[in-house]
This record gives sequence, C-alpha cells and structure tokens, in this order.
Amino acid sequence: MSVSSSPGYKYDEYGQNSSVPYSSSFANELGYGDDVVAQAAPVSVENKPRILLMGLRRSGKSSIQKVVFHKMSPNETLFLESTSKLIKNEISNSSFVQFQIWDFPGQVDILDPAFDVDLIFGGCGALVYIIDAQDDYSDALLKLSQTVTRARTVNPNITFEVFIHKVDGLTDDHKIEVQRNIQQQAQEDLAEAGVDDVHLSFYLTSIYDHSIFEAFSKVIQKLIPQLPTLENLLDMLVSNSKIEKAFLIDVVSKIYVATDHTFVDMSTYELCSDMIDVVIDISCIYGMADDPDGMAYDRGSSAIIRLSNKMVLYLREVNRYLALVALLREEDFDKHGLIDYNFSCFRKAIAEVFVKGAPPQ
Repeated sequence: MSVSSSPGYKYDEYGQNSSVPYSSSFANELGYGDDVVAQAAPVSVENKPRILLMGLRRSGKSSIQKVVFHKMSPNETLFLESTSKLIKNEISNSSFVQFQIWDFPGQVDILDPAFDVDLIFGGCGALVYIIDAQDDYSDALLKLSQTVTRARTVNPNITFEVFIHKVDGLTDDHKIEVQRNIQQQAQEDLAEAGVDDVHLSFYLTSIYDHSIFEAFSKVIQKLIPQLPTLENLLDMLVSNSKIEKAFLIDVVSKIYVATDHTFVDMSTYELCSDMIDVVIDISCIYGMADDPDGMAYDRGSSAIIRLSNKMVLYLREVNRYLALVALLREEDFDKHGLIDYNFSCFRKAIAEVFVKGAPPQ
C-alpha cells in the first residue's frame, strides 16, 4: 500500500482516536501474547532475555506495559487494578525484539528469604525500576538500593534503568529538580551499600507522551547484540541519501530498535511514530477491501507525507515487523529514485543480519 498526504493532514497527537481499534487487532496479528500468570508460563520462553518491572504499588508499572506493548489508551489505565501477583508477558514480534517482561507487585519484599534471587535475577537482561515523581519517593529509593544491591551480587551483567514516572504533572523546572534529587540520593545510597561502581540510567517518563516509548527504546537497544550493525547501516543510508534523521521502528509497539548517530529530537520521533499509525489506519480502512484477511502492513506498505515546513516524511516496509521512517528536506527528496535504490540496498543488508545473526559480509 502507498499513501501520500497533503501538508494540511492532521491526526490525533497520541494516536488515540481511530488508531486504537485497528492497532489493537494489528498487535494481536503480529503475535503479541496476552498476560499470563507466572506459574503458567511455558518453559520454552525461559531462555529469552528478561526485563523486570519493579517499584512500589501504584507507581505505574502495569500502565507502562499496557500502553507500550498492548496499545491501551493512557486514559484507560486509570481503571487498571493494582498488580497482586507476578505477571509474565512474552514479547516475540521480531528477530531483534524477543524478550519477556516480568511485572512484579509492589508489595514484594526483596529481603524476604523466600524471594529466589537466583531465579529472578539470574537470567535478567535489564531491571527497570519505576519511581512515582508525584509521590514521596524516599521509600522507593530505599527499595531501589536494596534491589540493585541484591541483583548485582547475583548477576553483574544486568543493566539498571530508573524511570522517574508521571512527570506530565510537573513543570520543567520541577522535573529537573526531581531528577537531580533522585539521582543524587540513589548514588549516595548505593555508595553506602558498597556498590558505588554500578551504573544507573535515569529517564523522565509519562504514558501521556512519547517519553515512555523513547525510554523503553533505550532499554531494548541494550539487549540487541546487532545494534552496532544496525546503527552503521542507518548512518550509511542517511549520509548517502541526504536524510536528516532515520529510525528503524517496531510497527506494533512504536519502539525504535535503532537510529542513526545524530541527536534524537523527541518531536521528530513522535512524528515518525505517528506516521506508522496513519499508514496502518488508512490501510485498514481503505486498503483491505479486496482482501479482508490480509495484513494492514505488508511488503507493499510505503508512504510519503509532505509537511508544511518543507520537510518530507518517508516510510518504507523493511520486513513484517520493522519500518524505516525518515525525515528529510523537500529539496533533497527530488531524487527519490536514488533514495529508493539506497533503501533497497539497506533492506537487503537488514535481511542478511536477520538470517545470519551477524554483520553482513
């Protein structure tokens, strides 16, 4: 499917109007599994990298998972019940993005002897700790220190990510102050515990904008061994096609698994992410009349949107799960035949990485 839009085309900022019904069913088609209680999880998935979501009760752990991986509207998360048991969610939507998310209830005591640290942290790739920025975070920081200390003794290869969450209700100055306080206190607590060599990454997040998607993108990228190859391929595509910015985006979650080495601007990422929703929605409405059982996103999916600021959004299907979305200047898009050829070379290289699991020769 090919889509072209005029500069006046407008769509909902968070993709919540027409995109949600189509995107939800689309997510199911691509193999996003439902939540399952931990005890019922199949053994075959245990070898996949694990991402642990931890934090105090009502900090927003389940809401983040539902919004990012299940396309739930942020407003609907207000009706979610507090997590009372360990929930596992398997994400298997592409060769680069295959992992499990373990959502822990807030009342879990990390110091309880019954807590099997070897089982929990042994195969963990990343630990994401959620802190509610609008609440008193002294207890959260204490538990963060305890969790990192115990996890580090079991698995020194874990990456520790701290989401300072629900910042949508804070002013910009307050956000900076909260992040500085949390970061400083966390480092001091770890130093007192004798683990001052551990690195914590901090992110300001909210489910009401794309900050949560960008933060999770950073988390996922650390679990992708082919990331340097993907970034190098994107750098070559950008330099040879006069592209301003390019993202390799998972079409369901809108997480970008790789981008070129230029600075990531939040508004550019939002624009590229929303473009995928536009393409899928239009395809669901107008592009599947002749084949109602077909996919809304397939090898023929492509789109060009010319913006009013003389920039062009360019989308091409890379494979069933990934899309290349690029932003370039209108004058540089005149030779779009060259861009199409460079993209075909890029797609072949990506396919080789998928097949061989190693950089293309």
